[in-house]
Amino acid sequence: MTGVLSKLGRANDAPFPPVNLLADFAGGSILCVMGILMALHSRGSSGEGQVVDAALSDGAAYASSFLFSSTNQIPMMWPGQRGCNLLDSGCPYYNTYGTKDGRYMAVGALEPQFYVALLKGLELENAELPHQMMLPKWGEIANAFKDKFASKTQSEWVDIFSKLDACVTPVLTFAEAAEHPHNKDRGMFLEVPGGIAEPHLLQNSVPTC
Repeated sequence: MTGVLSKLGRANDAPFPPVNLLADFAGGSILCVMGILMALHSRGSSGEGQVVDAALSDGAAYASSFLFSSTNQIPMMWPGQRGCNLLDSGCPYYNTYGTKDGRYMAVGALEPQFYVALLKGLELENAELPHQMMLPKWGEIANAFKDKFASKTQSEWVDIFSKLDACVTPVLTFAEAAEHPHNKDRGMFLEVPGGIAEPHLLQNSVPTC
């Protein structure tokens, strides 16, 4: 009922639900926890209790505030229908692409310096392609990227882009994510007996400043 679902999905296809992350968790649990923390803070300074009014639809809309405000303030971000814009899979350098081995790579090279690095990794020359902000030509750029990514396996692309700052990463399974060197170094996942590793937020870190 918030209008947000109308923004989620690819062009010429039905809207698709973002699992249950948007309403149940981002709009529900997280904002409810924020409300409780704010109520506790207010009680500490005022001595008075507070009522926390948490609703999934309200929270989902609030969590999606950027979509509403950018539509008003930055209309160039949403010039077309669903799936034809900068952040909803319409943009060729903010999308996912299949690889030779049936896996996927995620691309988020919005800023010019990342876009230059993306082209370098793909061995494409900027002069060979339309300008990155030429929206009517995004399909042409996307086809060039699609052909390139399909020419190598995911592991080959990981090796190439691990040496470049291009905002290009592999799409991993839960099991692969738990074993990724970056995530292991950060202590992001905890082993669960008889199941897959799960994200672990609270770390035993000591403040340095």
